[in-house]
Amino acid sequence: QNPNEIITTLKLVFTPAHGGDSFSATWADPELDGDPTVDDITLSPNQDYTVTFHVFNELEEPTEDVTIEITDEMDEHQVFFSGNAVEGPCNTENPHAILDHRYNDLDNYGAPIGLTNAFTSRATGTGILSVLLRHMPKVNDRPLKTDDLAAVMDTDGLTALPGSTDINVNFNVIVE
Repeated sequence: QNPNEIITTLKLVFTPAHGGDSFSATWADPELDGDPTVDDITLSPNQDYTVTFHVFNELEEPTEDVTIEITDEMDEHQVFFSGNAVEGPCNTENPHAILDHRYNDLDNYGAPIGLTNAFTSRATGTGILSVLLRHMPKVNDRPLKTDDLAAVMDTDGLTALPGSTDINVNFNVIVE
């Protein structure tokens, strides 16, 4: 038995690759009452960013950094980035995307995790970035997570992925 994580806050931290201050975009529903606050992601065009993924459970006292558990269970978790704002492993045919995404981390079996990523902003525009954390614990000692799940998400969507959803949120992205 390996239950889903309880997540009240998701934070994406953007660090410009060529210098400049880091900033974060947050989705937060600290009471888990279905009324989250969601930051817009505003980026400059033609910029490279390292983007880290962090999740928290604010129902715990003190707040639990769930990212630590995701790291410990990296072979059972993957973050998927999709939506009309992004082109990358989970969304390969999106020529009008305003962001490019690449995974910058791998689990013990060579499959992407999504805790550290590279994003490049393109030309100006707006769109939706969907961020999905999938939990895929082993079944009868057999891994559910494989190295081709981004392609599965790309071709067949979320319902074709193994496991269950820990969190699935949307951010508005503005490149200006």
